[in-house]
Amino acid sequence: MKKGKSLEEGAKVEIIFVGRSNVGKSSFIRDLTGKKKVRVGKRPGLTLIPHHLRYSDMLITDMPGFGFMSGVQEQSQSFVKDSIVEYIEDNAKRILLAVMIVDGAIFLDLVKRWEGRNEIPIDIEMFDFLREMGIDTIVAVNKIDKINPDELDETLDGIADSLGMMAPWRQWLDTIAPMTVKKGNTRSLRGLIRKRLHDAKRDDLYMYIPKTT
Repeated sequence: MKKGKSLEEGAKVEIIFVGRSNVGKSSFIRDLTGKKKVRVGKRPGLTLIPHHLRYSDMLITDMPGFGFMSGVQEQSQSFVKDSIVEYIEDNAKRILLAVMIVDGAIFLDLVKRWEGRNEIPIDIEMFDFLREMGIDTIVAVNKIDKINPDELDETLDGIADSLGMMAPWRQWLDTIAPMTVKKGNTRSLRGLIRKRLHDAKRDDLYMYIPKTT
């Protein structure tokens, strides 16, 4: 199949992956699909345009990383964010699901830093935007192996609360998926994606979202 925008032609279902640079979006997509050609950045900000994989009439889309990117000018960072918003607005009707991946080990520190400047953290802004657009959104909390096990529930409670979901986080098991991509601990997220396909009566797409690698 041709590369580029032609991959979008005829697509009826789309799953988009959004998040800050270097949180593991591309790595998870590679883990999920087994496609080694998915671009995985060695440094933040490598992915600057949406990258698509096509399966039947479904698109899996790796969106550019938003937020601060080392070595990338602030003007370019703003352009990336605006491009993400525009893409989602233009394609909202076919976007079945958004997966927002966050770095669980640093998420709360980033939120505290932004709020200390009286600014809305960009992750929260993006989560709210997706919901305002009526797009079902899963929050995948990556890198939980870097969190003290005794503090994991407290951290996940804090993440849920920051995103407007009242703690405890375990009441949001249909929305929050803890994982560690590098260690292959992605079962919960895979299960939630498959459930969304089932709810949309697209069990035929299960073959592209295996339970395990």
